[in-house]
Amino acid sequence: MDATGGNLVDHLDAHAAVLPCTPEAAAAVVETYAAGTSVGDCAREAGITPMTAAKLLHRCGITGLSPLTPTARDLVRDWLDGELPRSEAVELVGADEAEFALATYVETHDAVPELADAVAGVLEPESSATVAKRDALAETMSSVDDLR
Repeated sequence: MDATGGNLVDHLDAHAAVLPCTPEAAAAVVETYAAGTSVGDCAREAGITPMTAAKLLHRCGITGLSPLTPTARDLVRDWLDGELPRSEAVELVGADEAEFALATYVETHDAVPELADAVAGVLEPESSATVAKRDALAETMSSVDDLR
């Protein structure tokens, strides 16, 4: 059950054609990721590879999944634009093949707005246990203004 009151698998099933895994695995990844679990642990929990989990999260609108620095991502884009041979791009980036492949995927596949909407109820901060704890303890914490 997601925060919108619907079944996450059903929401994802409607977009199965753009998922890199089954809707069931996708729901498991999204739910465990929202709970603060690493991408690798989410993947193991869902029975898929970490690469597939990272692709799924990227397609769902999660940012920051590229393993490369901004400069290295520029080099991947240069390769994709035909301005640099692949061998030179891999060497200059300094990443292994898996990291280069994931960065290439991130650069060549946009997030899918419908997927982002489908998982929003699970991923939005209001549904986070951490945020709930912070809000519950808010009155016990001092603010920067209290230091003056």
